[in-house]
Amino acid sequence: MNTHTNRQTNKDDQGTQLTKALDQTERVKNIVEECAEDLSSVNIALTQELAGSAPPPRVAVAIKKSGVVEAKVQDASERLAIVNEALKVEVSERRALEERLSTLTEQSDADRHASFHDPLTGLPNRALFDDRLEHGLAQAKRHGWTLAVMFVDLDNFKSINDVHGHATGDTVLKIISDRLRNVTRRDDTICRHGGDEFLYLLVEISEEKDAIMIAQKLISAIQKPCVIEAHDPQVALEVFASVGIAFSPKHGDDAQSLIGHADRAMYEAKRCKSGYSVAAIKPRAC
Repeated sequence: MNTHTNRQTNKDDQGTQLTKALDQTERVKNIVEECAEDLSSVNIALTQELAGSAPPPRVAVAIKKSGVVEAKVQDASERLAIVNEALKVEVSERRALEERLSTLTEQSDADRHASFHDPLTGLPNRALFDDRLEHGLAQAKRHGWTLAVMFVDLDNFKSINDVHGHATGDTVLKIISDRLRNVTRRDDTICRHGGDEFLYLLVEISEEKDAIMIAQKLISAIQKPCVIEAHDPQVALEVFASVGIAFSPKHGDDAQSLIGHADRAMYEAKRCKSGYSVAAIKPRAC
């Protein structure tokens, strides 16, 4: 359970306890009021019964004591009423404060999410990707894992904007982002690098062929026709991708080196129209 959940649970518990305390004091107040009314009725009945005659001394003393008890009980009832009113105000103020805190917390969460995610696609942005990549590299070094970075670029995406408009282009980017998100492994990260470019982080792989298989999945997911229903008339646009793959520690053990190698490998894939390419020191013949 995270810290925010723990704080919310504690607030809920405190609010519940305060509400229970108010209910209990209300019940006690009602009982005390009933006792005061009963004592008053008894004292009135005794006084009326003995009116016009001198009661025995003990009876007179008992009636007097009963009157004192009645006064104390009545006083206790009035004090309880004051306490209950204060508790009601406390409960009301606490609820208002909790609602305010909840609103502020939700706003804070929304702001934090916005600072680390792309506003158009909802994917992690470069800042969040870099943070996870640095963490992944540290883990890879510590455990001797192989880590991979893939640079994904959509081929000829500019023509979609030019022919169909930027609104259609944005819709295509959202569709493709959803597809990429759906094929991303649980511990991996896909981010929108900018424009029609994406970065994919594979935090732990056994062999290089595993990354190649994932690259092929990404390419396959991307190139399915994107049906734009809002376009008049409806259109189905095909988008293809080029993917460059770099491995750590083979191609570098820092973020800048890996992304740079993956970027160059992507251009190799684009030049050779091969779909994907693994980083190499020298350009390969297509």
